[in-house]
Amino acid sequence: MKRMQKAQKEQKALRSQEGSDFGREAVLERRRERAGVLTRGAAGIRRFAGRYIKWTGYQKVRRSAKDRLFRFLFDKDREALLQLYNALNGTDYRDASALQVVTIESAVYVVMKNDLAFILAGTLNLYEHQSTYNSNMPVRFLIYLAEEYQRLIEQAKSSLYGTKQIPLPTPQCVVFYNGEKQAPEEEVLRLSDAFINRNREADVELKVRMLNINYGHNRELMDRCHVLDEYAQFVEVSRQYMADGLAVKEALEQTIQYCMEHGILYEILRDYRAEVLGMLLEEFDVDKYERTIRQEGMEEGIKQGQALGVERSNHLARILIEQNRVEDLKRAAFDPAYQKELFREFHL
Repeated sequence: MKRMQKAQKEQKALRSQEGSDFGREAVLERRRERAGVLTRGAAGIRRFAGRYIKWTGYQKVRRSAKDRLFRFLFDKDREALLQLYNALNGTDYRDASALQVVTIESAVYVVMKNDLAFILAGTLNLYEHQSTYNSNMPVRFLIYLAEEYQRLIEQAKSSLYGTKQIPLPTPQCVVFYNGEKQAPEEEVLRLSDAFINRNREADVELKVRMLNINYGHNRELMDRCHVLDEYAQFVEVSRQYMADGLAVKEALEQTIQYCMEHGILYEILRDYRAEVLGMLLEEFDVDKYERTIRQEGMEEGIKQGQALGVERSNHLARILIEQNRVEDLKRAAFDPAYQKELFREFHL
């Protein structure tokens, strides 16, 4: 972060000489010079992991802004989406208008997180961004894929009960992972990994390609898709600011300013700065809500377990008293192992 702060001072001095506006040439020059500016602070990342700093004074830019930054970037820029497809598949398609976007809005989940779906060259491409490692992605994609196929069949006015086979685009499922849990450069998640009976050959399979897009990973992919590369840098800068203990809103504002000054996602931040800040703050709010729900669920489960344990012990005590086994009752009160034996004896 010290290196970033030093770079900021230099940029401020430069602007005082050249004026406050960021010129196109200056941005391109900064972009060429920024290699090596970002450094991964391992200690800072560890401090940041799991931390949520409460922010206040936030006025939402627009209530309908549910998209996170990853989806926003590629949804706004079809050329970038085509570049991402080419980078993943080793192709060289040039016509972004050939992309048929078919993303389903809030169809399967309460909150659809960064899903992108489009058809190109006979493939149905399902992309999802995840900041939490989730081994259930294959079954989620299976549900999402079924929804997509149903819509496509309805749009084609085809009948599943007809004798003519309905052509379907080939699915390609990809997860872009940038969570803080260690993950390999690339991993294949399979639906069959969740099957209970592994001794039987399954009649259905779905594979998900999971790519680690944290800054410094999958360099070949990043080199082929500059928007993905700059997104990874943006996330890394935000993590370093937060590791310095800044409040979330201030850290994100500093991140946006730093990235604009260094040509990182410059155009999108220039044109949609308020929207980007709003959706990032909303993302932190949603994450906090989800963690709160999980915590409340755990606490409620503990309370229920404790209540059941008390009732179970009381039931045992009543049985022992009725059978005049007072000595067993006294021993069970001080000997957990003997208490368990009595639970088994009375099938409690």
